[in-house]
Amino acid sequence: MTRRHTRWTWLGRIGYGEAVALQVALRERLKGGEGEEHLLLLEHPHVYTLGRNASGADVVASRAWLSARGVEVHETDRGGQVTYHGPGQLVGYPILDLNPDRRDVRRYVADLSGALVATLAGYGIAARAAERSAQTGVWVEERKIASIGIHLSRWITTHGFALNVTTDLSYFTGIVPCGMPDVRMTSIAAEGVAGTAVEEVAARFLGPFAEWFGREMVEAAPGELLAACRTTS
Repeated sequence: MTRRHTRWTWLGRIGYGEAVALQVALRERLKGGEGEEHLLLLEHPHVYTLGRNASGADVVASRAWLSARGVEVHETDRGGQVTYHGPGQLVGYPILDLNPDRRDVRRYVADLSGALVATLAGYGIAARAAERSAQTGVWVEERKIASIGIHLSRWITTHGFALNVTTDLSYFTGIVPCGMPDVRMTSIAAEGVAGTAVEEVAARFLGPFAEWFGREMVEAAPGELLAACRTTS
């Protein structure tokens, strides 16, 4: 069986607004039959993002605290509540067409979770997918190591996951992470795996992602990707 091609790009650290605009441009090209599937892998500067089920009260940090630490706050159309993105965290945004054979939101989330669990297993970390929808994400025992928040438009995906690698976990104290006041966050580093770079984890994620989604991964240079999207906008 021939696998679909999905182009992947390591973008390094880019702003949240820029990443959202890039996702939208790629999604619209895919909808119009002019583009291909993509997997964007990157880091963000410090930012709190509020999903469709979040409220301003989920950001408990004061304006002074946010300003002193350089944390932006963005509303977004993904599912879920509030989460943190920042340096040391691998963020993945798949822009996939789930038509015609994968039109199942639960399956999509389960597949993303499965790819993350498999990646963590490669580092000797025994992780698991959430057992309840209210706890969406990936867990190590009772500690949350990755968050998932998605958006679908005509079964084309945007947004995705955030996996804590060497993340400064103190930034999660400024919010109610994913609407769970008592949640304990963790990271690959906090689980005892030292010296791991985000870009390395991104590279190791590609194999499990390809396996879970039945895709063949093809690298796309960042410059090529950004140039293609400028022609759309």
